[in-house]
Amino acid sequence: MKILIIDGQGGQLGSQLIKAITGRYPDADLTAIGTNATATTAMVKSGAKQAATGENPIIVASRKADVIIGPIGIVIADALLGEVTPEAAKAVGQSNAVRILIPINKCSNLVAGVNKLTLSALIEDALIKLEEILNNRLK
Repeated sequence: MKILIIDGQGGQLGSQLIKAITGRYPDADLTAIGTNATATTAMVKSGAKQAATGENPIIVASRKADVIIGPIGIVIADALLGEVTPEAAKAVGQSNAVRILIPINKCSNLVAGVNKLTLSALIEDALIKLEEILNNRLK
C-alpha cells in the first residue's frame, strides 16, 4: 500500500505524521511531498525515505498513491498561503486514493463542526483512519 503525505509551510504536520506512521508501520511504503523545500526538509528529517518538492511530484505521486494524508488545504486551490496550486489540488482531488484530510482551521479555511483539537489528537485520529484502511485492504 502506497501512502503519500503532503504538507506545506513548515512541514510540522507532515513531520509528525511521518514519525507516527513509521513508528506504527515501520515497513510502510511512504512518500513525503512538500509544497516547498522547508516542508520537504522537515519531513525528511522526521524519517521520510522518499521525498520530493512541488506541484509536479504531487501530481505524479497522487496517481500512484493508495492513501493520501495531509491538511484539508491540499484539495483547495491556493490554500496554505498559496502553496497549493490549482493543478496540485485537482490531482489530489481526482486521485483514486483514499484521502485522509486533517481539518486544520488556518489560512482562511475553516471547517464547520470541527472541535478545536490539538495537532496530536488530529494525528491520532488520522492514524485510526489509516489503520481501518490498512485492515480492510489486507483482508
